[in-house]
Amino acid sequence: MNQTAKLKLYPQTLGNPDPSVRRALEKAKKANGFIPNMYANMANSPGLLESYLDAYARFRQASGFTPAEQETVFLTISLANGCDYCTAAHSFIAEKMSQVPEPVLQALRARKPIPDDRLAALTKFTQIMVDTRGRPTESELNAFRATGFTDRHALEIIHALAIKTLSNYSNHLLHTEIDEMFLAYKVDSAA
Repeated sequence: MNQTAKLKLYPQTLGNPDPSVRRALEKAKKANGFIPNMYANMANSPGLLESYLDAYARFRQASGFTPAEQETVFLTISLANGCDYCTAAHSFIAEKMSQVPEPVLQALRARKPIPDDRLAALTKFTQIMVDTRGRPTESELNAFRATGFTDRHALEIIHALAIKTLSNYSNHLLHTEIDEMFLAYKVDSAA
């Protein structure tokens, strides 16, 4: 298999003389308490990083999904896109912050059946949205609705897809090194 191309850009720091880079990194640090490697790389395009941070914050605050549902969506997309960095980071967040039940997290990471009907339906519909590029059938949408999700939730999955496209694709092109705190959660995307 061919190795993904790598951009000739390097992680940025708060010492960068470009005020737009510094502003984006300061925003990232304020949101996380540190600057994750992904953000340091994305800062090569300050608009990319700021767009990501804004969309991510809005999804977290107003998607209508619980924290566990949010991680389910993010992990499903990141796994589908083969993003080792985001899969590791969201696995860490799922376990440490979002209270995703351990059997659900393990099933998601292994791409096995999810032992929770609601999260299984969310995973399935998210994967359908990825696979069909946003064109589910009426029966697939009705099955999603039948588990208590709304049409607004379907739109929020599109929101998450946009967020993960920004981060997953950036990580692919920049070959982002997984931060040490997330390394134990790395999933082999080739599996």
